[in-house]
Order: sequence, then C-alpha cells, then structure tokens
Amino acid sequence: MTSVNVAVIGVGNCVSSLVQGVEHYRDGKAPGLPNPVCAGYAISQVRFTAAFDVGAAKLGLDLSEAIWTPPNNSRRFAGVPRLGVPVVEGILADGVGPGSAGLIDPRGGATPGEVAAHLRATGTHVVLNFLPTGAQRATELYAGAAIEAGCAFVNCMPAVLARSPEWRDRFAGAGLPLVGDDLKSSFGATLVHRALVDALTGSGVRLTEGYQLLGGGNMDFVNLEDPARMKSKKATKTTGAGTSTHVGAQYVPFMDDRKIAFIRLQGEGFGGSPLELELRMVVEDSPSAAGNALDAARHAKAAMDQGVGGLLTEVSGALMKAV
Repeated sequence: MTSVNVAVIGVGNCVSSLVQGVEHYRDGKAPGLPNPVCAGYAISQVRFTAAFDVGAAKLGLDLSEAIWTPPNNSRRFAGVPRLGVPVVEGILADGVGPGSAGLIDPRGGATPGEVAAHLRATGTHVVLNFLPTGAQRATELYAGAAIEAGCAFVNCMPAVLARSPEWRDRFAGAGLPLVGDDLKSSFGATLVHRALVDALTGSGVRLTEGYQLLGGGNMDFVNLEDPARMKSKKATKTTGAGTSTHVGAQYVPFMDDRKIAFIRLQGEGFGGSPLELELRMVVEDSPSAAGNALDAARHAKAAMDQGVGGLLTEVSGALMKAV
C-alpha cells in the first residue's frame, strides 16, 4: 500500500496532536476528523519517517516519547506505540525566540545539506514545518533542504514562504509542491472571526473596527509575547478580517494547551444603525490544527504523484490563513 511519508520540523504540541491523531483515526471511524480519506489517501497511509528539533531534552528520543517531553503540554487522547523515528538535531538559526530561550536547552548544529541527506535516507515525501512563530530564516533553510531532497513542503507557520514569489518559483522549478502559509485550525479563532465577517458584510453591514484577543499556556503564546514575532502572526490573522482589527496575545501558563479567544466586531447596518458583536470561545489549541495538517500532507503527496509542482493555490486557500 502506498504511504505518505511525513517529516516534522519542531516536535511541539501540534506535532503531538498530529502523531496521536494518526493513531486515533487509523480506522477512520472516530468522530472529529473532517476527511478520513483525502486526495485518495486514508489516515492509515500516513507514516512518520523523520523528526527534527533543537531542544536537547527531545534529541535522540523516539518520536512517540518526544511528543510528551516538556515544555509540551498538549492533551493526551491516544496511545502512541514506538514509531522507530528518532528525533534528530535540526537547524537552530532564529528558531528559538527570547521568551522561550529559558524554557529549553537549545542545540541545532545541523546544516541544510545534513537535513536533506536525512530526508532522502528516510524516504520522506512531505515535510511539515511547525517551527515557532518568527522563525523566518530557519523556515527558509529547511525549505531549501526539502527542495534538495526532492520533498514537498507544507508551511504550517506564519513565516513568509508561499507568499514569496522567489520561493514559489523555486518549488515550481524543482517540480515540488508547496502549501502555505500559516495553518488554519479546523475550529479556531480565525475561522470563526472570518465567518462572522463574511456573514455580516454579506448582509450589508459596514464593519469599522474589531479585535481578536487571545490567551493560552503553550509555547506558541510564549513566542507571541515577543512583539517582533507577534508581527508575523498579526499579518496572517488580519488577512480577510474586513476591518481595522487589533490582534493581541497573552501567555497564561495555567491554561496549558487551551486557548481562549475574545472576538469583537462593530459597524453600521441599515440606515447607519450601530451594531456590536462579541464572542468568547475556548478550544484545545493543538488538536484543532491536526486535521488540516493531515489534509495538507495528503494533498501534497497526491500532487507529487501527479507531477504537480509549485504553490498548490486551492489547497493553500482552503487550509492556510495567508496565501
């Protein structure tokens, strides 16, 4: 049976939920998975072949063990057997921000050539990027390694890759699929925010101002406390917001992997009548992203099967925040 061989960059909470999800949905029958079969591939055909990280505590561990290693704090919902996939040292570059530097012991001496060699040796088809927000340089180095190894690349983070004409051209020239940027959650604040904007503007409301305020206790929120790193997240979250939108994020340690979002929209309706809408939602952050990541990986592999390279525009538009 043909498999979708997946490498993950950054063994954090999102990868924990992703790895658990493949086990949980192996028979495709449990609720909560949007597409048990996507682009011709079932969940049972997804196989993890490589994992890269720069946290000393995770290096050398089997992927099935590393997903539970602090500072990971995502919800456990599936048992994961030993996968035979060791977490190997990756590329550091700008992958560790000032806020998280005290929470991990960073390594990261690998070169792009060494990463490419490992991808080839493990038979990887698709590389999923889960580097921290703000890791632009590291993302580019891994993307170059993916091209060298002949792999598709899915940029699940806000780094500018799919939005870069240069990188779109490089993947197109290599005949390799590119999906990105910044993965949407299956049910997250951005999805709800944009749905509200579409519903209101479709009814003639003129939106004037709004906000999306977020709080959570995982490493993503540690990174978002850094204004320089928050800037790239704001860029993807405000795409399609339809109004002047303030985006803020706060690290709240006791929340672990839960995320709370407050969304507000205000504007004018018929006859200039004022309208205000406020919404509060709480979700487990990482599991909500795993379903779309699985779809992106399977679409990328299907594109490889068909010899399609370059930006997968429709896939990116459906699964990513910014294209």
